[in-house]
Amino acid sequence: MSADDQKRRSAERALDFVEDGMKLGLGTGSTAEHLVRLLAEKVAKGFNVVCVPTSDRTAALAKELGIPLTTLSDTPHLDLTIDGADEFDAQLRLVKGGGGALLREKIVATASDRMIVITDASKQVETLGAFPFPIEVIPFGCRTTVAKIEKIAAELGCKGAIERRADTYGEPFLTDSENFIYDCQFGKIPDADGLAKALNLIPGVVDNGLFIGIASVAIVGTEDGTHLVEPK
Repeated sequence: MSADDQKRRSAERALDFVEDGMKLGLGTGSTAEHLVRLLAEKVAKGFNVVCVPTSDRTAALAKELGIPLTTLSDTPHLDLTIDGADEFDAQLRLVKGGGGALLREKIVATASDRMIVITDASKQVETLGAFPFPIEVIPFGCRTTVAKIEKIAAELGCKGAIERRADTYGEPFLTDSENFIYDCQFGKIPDADGLAKALNLIPGVVDNGLFIGIASVAIVGTEDGTHLVEPK
């Protein structure tokens, strides 16, 4: 079974947690796209939900498939957010932002009573950091901001290249909020909690891709089915 099949399997299981009438946050990325498509099939049969997408990409897909959408301005409190992750550990700390939507993903997730993570088996790791760790940065003064990021990261045991993400044309990648993403090739993050807090104190950092204390359960698609991971 391919990783994509495992992703779809986890998305299918996540629908068991969605009840008629819920207000949902819809994640971004390949696994979340499976969820959106599966949810749309239920909506077409009369299932009643209203959803807040975490990116323009997800919004476009959901709208195309006929899923009712709202915004946090109109619906500030959500019942559940379902989203993918680039990595997660035994404490259910996540690295997210590979798709560039980490800021909106975190805003939507924390506006919800619960966050469910849907992934394939490869995303579970012993120590976070193998996946390039993203940080969203305001363009103004970005070189100064990155120098401070490097200093703080080194003090917390994280060393490696920090590179501004580029789009498919080689131009600076811009998030939906028109900020830069810097990807950190740390390899290992010894103190994820400390790093998350320290980075967000740096002027110019909008947010970082560490989601700590936010997810309540992960649904992992495997060759044999799915299993649930709860924080230890």
